[in-house]
Amino acid sequence: MAKKRYRIEKDSLGEIKVPFNALWGAQTQRAINNFPISGITFNFPFSRTFIMSLGLIKTAAAKANKTLNLLDAKRSNAIIRASKEVLSGKHDDQFPIDIFQTGSGTSTNMNANEVIARLASKFSGVDVDPNDHVNMSQSSNDVIPTAINLSTHCGMEHHLLPALDNLINIIDEKAKKVEGTTKTGRTHLMDAMPLDMSQELMAWSSQLRASQKSLTTVTDQLLALPQGGTAVGTGINAHPRFSIEFAKEVSRIEKIKAKPSDNFFHSLSSQDTSLQLSGEMRNLATVLMKISNDLRWMNSGPLSGLGEIELQALQPGSSIMPGKVNPVIPEAVTMVCAEVIGSDTTVAIAAQSGNFQLNVMLPVIAYNLLKSLNILSNAMGILGNKAIKTFKVNKTNIQESLERNPVLVTALSPIIGYAKAAEIAKKAYKGRRSVIEVALEETKLSRKRLEKLLNPKNLTSGGIKK
Repeated sequence: MAKKRYRIEKDSLGEIKVPFNALWGAQTQRAINNFPISGITFNFPFSRTFIMSLGLIKTAAAKANKTLNLLDAKRSNAIIRASKEVLSGKHDDQFPIDIFQTGSGTSTNMNANEVIARLASKFSGVDVDPNDHVNMSQSSNDVIPTAINLSTHCGMEHHLLPALDNLINIIDEKAKKVEGTTKTGRTHLMDAMPLDMSQELMAWSSQLRASQKSLTTVTDQLLALPQGGTAVGTGINAHPRFSIEFAKEVSRIEKIKAKPSDNFFHSLSSQDTSLQLSGEMRNLATVLMKISNDLRWMNSGPLSGLGEIELQALQPGSSIMPGKVNPVIPEAVTMVCAEVIGSDTTVAIAAQSGNFQLNVMLPVIAYNLLKSLNILSNAMGILGNKAIKTFKVNKTNIQESLERNPVLVTALSPIIGYAKAAEIAKKAYKGRRSVIEVALEETKLSRKRLEKLLNPKNLTSGGIKK
């Protein structure tokens, strides 16, 4: 086996060995050595938008510092070139630090600074320092919160919100197709008054639209950036106009409307917006779990369950029972929802760790937000395309169930009274007879009137029928 080659790097703590071809330097290497915890890093596919955001931040910072005459053109241009390579994903493998690290994310910020400095030095032929040049006008304490905002905003705009909008559209289209299918409603999982299947689906759509509205609001709030607060919120070592110029550059590059935070002390010491975003994703997860479980119940059977719909058969359902097919898509989605709800608990615990002027659980907040955002987006895609869009309605089962439903007698309550209606319902259920048959015996109402009063389709529009 070939002997691994190293070079010697130095920082304020002294010398340390770094793999010879690595772009990172001493501080990154110390973090690699100090935190061999999970193997989870920011170069995971779902969280690489965080690395992209670091590249964006360093690009915008270099441009702002150049505009403010703080950084010479040669170094600035080299840093911009190197930062754009990080933004493009070219150097993702140079970000090996574990998520579970220093709570400020200083290790990851310095990882970016060291990689960009080494590349920029190579591009420019002059010394570019990770701290003095790449990190100019910045602190890890404002870089990492800004990276959280920008990476989650990117994920929301390009993944989760489009996936949510697509799912709503799929449900709306399916609701149109199943309109006119009258089915038994259920409360407490027990037979209740009938409704149109389209009404059932439109309730899902309405839930998702409410979630969409809240998610859009908090997504917009992510564009108030902490960058410019530096160490504790005072903006020490940054030009008074740095935050404004930085936000302008980010807006130009990403074609978004970024602006400096109204209060840097707030933005550095707390993660309120992250917690709100996590909570709204948890809410979305609960909606998706409700929809998924409704689909599972409606699909149950096919012979001894409700059997109202037939989900698309995607794979064999058992290693021992031939012919069995399971609702695998809704099951996968419910597991995603459980993971998101658990991640929200992590974010909630982390968000309260704002001690004085800094939150000290930033990396785990970033990780859980980006994970939840990614898996929710993907789950909505398969739920819409492989479950809701493709399910078939079993009209025979629905009609048979509807005809046996004794709760239809509810429509007679305003005419014959609750007690008499309950008596008819019990007698119909006990004798497994239709409500009309029993009502003909127990009331003076004609069959014609009973058929009109108890018509399931008419009952889906509510109101008292005279």
